[in-house]
Amino acid sequence: MKKVAIIPLRKGSKSIKGKNKKKLLGRPLFSWVLAEAIFSNLDEIYVFTDDEEIIDFVNKHYQWSTKVKTLKRSNENANDVASTESALLEFSNLINHNFDILCLLQATSPLTTSKDINACLNKVIVEGYNSSLSVVRTHRFVWSENGTPVNYDIFNRPRRQDFNGLLIENGAVYAIKKESFLNSKNRLSQNIGLVEMNEDTLTEIDTENDWIVAEQLIKNRLQHQRTAKQIKYLVLDVDGVFTNGTVTFSKDGELSKEFDMRDGMGLEVLREHGVQVFVMTSEDSELVKQRMKKLKIKAGYFGVKDKYALLKSIALNQNIDFNHLAYIGDDINDMAPMCAVGWSFTPNNAMTKIKAIADITLNKESGKGAIREASEFIINYNKRYEC
Repeated sequence: MKKVAIIPLRKGSKSIKGKNKKKLLGRPLFSWVLAEAIFSNLDEIYVFTDDEEIIDFVNKHYQWSTKVKTLKRSNENANDVASTESALLEFSNLINHNFDILCLLQATSPLTTSKDINACLNKVIVEGYNSSLSVVRTHRFVWSENGTPVNYDIFNRPRRQDFNGLLIENGAVYAIKKESFLNSKNRLSQNIGLVEMNEDTLTEIDTENDWIVAEQLIKNRLQHQRTAKQIKYLVLDVDGVFTNGTVTFSKDGELSKEFDMRDGMGLEVLREHGVQVFVMTSEDSELVKQRMKKLKIKAGYFGVKDKYALLKSIALNQNIDFNHLAYIGDDINDMAPMCAVGWSFTPNNAMTKIKAIADITLNKESGKGAIREASEFIINYNKRYEC
């Protein structure tokens, strides 16, 4: 049974300019649901948009997943008055209805998880519903505009623990069988199954205030899932970690970067203590590749724009517990992985926003022994796990 998802994105956004590309905890907004879709039971995920920049970004930076595809959305179905249903119908026609289950995922619900997606799929595939959607249970008392209570008796006000509340559509995930979709031309039809998501997923990003709330909710969720364990892996950014963040250019391109030899020795000693070293950088630099080869770092990932998604993919494929990971980063594209791993470090000269989320702000600056300092901390910290 072929399970296909669409993530519809519009280039234009009235409430938040460039919303879908704007960085939420260091990642483009759409990346949050896209990555979770990759890790779900979906077979194909289409980013359906009129934004060429997003299409180019996805095609270049998600090649590590064969599930991800892009499709150009027409201008007619990407204007301010176009409905999501019209986008779904256009998409279905463009792929010649080549699906058994159609799943709609909304980028404005960045707290969606792969488990939520799978639960909606299972409602249709396993439990036999024609369609399904995600909802949130709220324990608010609702009133009509004429002053009448909708869901409780004002003379018998229930306690929260005795009140079932209401289920509210959160707009995050929908799934529907092909026949039901083609007959109804709607995201929901006939027998509809409900999937409850966490209460914090009621937040949809439509305003700047929503953005602030969602970013804090994601940060809290990632950090609360962590448990400090023995550090078995160290992941490092390069510019601003290995180097001081500066580079010398000639007319022919990149000329030089400065690396601290003490950092290299620190990593060598760290490996001798059984800690595996990864390098993950957004830059695709020959100079850096040469330096990593010199340091005998085999696990190097270059030109990575969504570090969190790729790191999660590596961890899943290699059966690595995120709590056994340590991460050294210095800038906004390191924020999400730093919030998620067991231990996070940042050099003393890192961005203020990064210092605010790091477990440890090192005394040393980048390119001046920060990695060596972190290496020594890890070696000493791991001694508590020695038999």
